[in-house]
Amino acid sequence: MSISQAAASEAVDGRSGSEFRRGVMSCLPVLLGTVPYALVLGAQARQKGLSALELPMMTGLNFAGGSEFAAIQLWTSPPHIVLIVAITFLVNSRHLLMGAALAPFLRHLPRRKAFAALFFMCDESWALGLADARRRAGANVTPAFSLAYYMGAALAMYGAWVAFTTAGALLGPLLGNVEPYGFDMAFPAVFLVLMAGMWKGVAAARPWLVSLVVAALVYLLVPGAWYVAAGAVSGLASAWLMAGDA
Repeated sequence: MSISQAAASEAVDGRSGSEFRRGVMSCLPVLLGTVPYALVLGAQARQKGLSALELPMMTGLNFAGGSEFAAIQLWTSPPHIVLIVAITFLVNSRHLLMGAALAPFLRHLPRRKAFAALFFMCDESWALGLADARRRAGANVTPAFSLAYYMGAALAMYGAWVAFTTAGALLGPLLGNVEPYGFDMAFPAVFLVLMAGMWKGVAAARPWLVSLVVAALVYLLVPGAWYVAAGAVSGLASAWLMAGDA
């Protein structure tokens, strides 16, 4: 279904069901790619001693896969809570930039809906929602941001993430170490697909390159998760400095 068809459907029947379904369908290819590394996270968490009840509490309340992998890697008994919280904040710092990019499209929403949309925001739903909003804006569809479409993608990702990380925890003792099967490679593969969908040419990608190089250097030279914050800040700074060249 095209954007114009979806918008027309909303106008005719006064319902957002078709937009919600469009969001779910748009998300399916990416969602399938998250299943392998959701299972990996669940299996790793079980090996660290988390129960099949504790894991969905973690993944449901802190809906951000990268920080959850970092937390599990740092998990000890007893856990170093301050260290885990600090690393989680650093890894999730990219959400500040993601939220800032999405915020202009949320201005027409009541605060309760905007906050709910931001709570369920992950890399995949953010990329899909932002790309859809930009396409709708280019087609002069008002409002540009379809909350129903976005929530269809976001809730599908949320439900699948919690469900399959829990499945990984339940199956972990049976599967053993799943990393030799290459499941963990699904994580960077999904992000490469998201980047490809947002590609606008070499000039627009220069901040991505700066962020990549800085993050890689900091990863090699500085211990800890500082490379995440360094990559985000350098990418933002380079985007601001290069804005005049666009």
